[in-house]
Amino acid sequence: MTSDPADLTAADHLDAAREMAAANRPFLAHLLAEEAASRTADPATAAGIRAAFPDPALTREETD
Repeated sequence: MTSDPADLTAADHLDAAREMAAANRPFLAHLLAEEAASRTADPATAAGIRAAFPDPALTREETD
C-alpha cells in the first residue's frame, strides 16, 4: 500500500468499498465507491459503481 492517498487508483478505492460493505459499514463503502467512480473515465462504469453502493441515508427505512 502507498503512503500517499493520491497514488490510490479507482480499483484500490473499489476494493476498500467492498471491504467496508462486508464489514457492515455502508456509509464508508458509499464514500469509497464515490471516490472510485470519480476516478473512473468511463461514465457507464462509474454509474455501475455508484449503483452498487447507494447512499445509505437515501435507502434507509425507518422502523418503529
